[in-house]
Amino acid sequence: MSNHFGNKIRQLREENNLLLRQVAPFLDIDTPLLSKIERGERILKKEQIPPLAKILKTSVNELTTLWLADQ
Repeated sequence: MSNHFGNKIRQLREENNLLLRQVAPFLDIDTPLLSKIERGERILKKEQIPPLAKILKTSVNELTTLWLADQ
């Protein structure tokens, strides 16, 4: 399975100087789950993409495209 989505959200999170524990509450998930999503071990729910895009200051379309590519 490809992990373009996880790699991109990790990159954006680090560029915004955000920790996993700062991002996870915005998605109503715990820190270990977000870590697994970044590593490609779990899949983020599609409805969680808009709040993630907002906190990472990127477009919903870009994240959705990567999310779909990894499916």
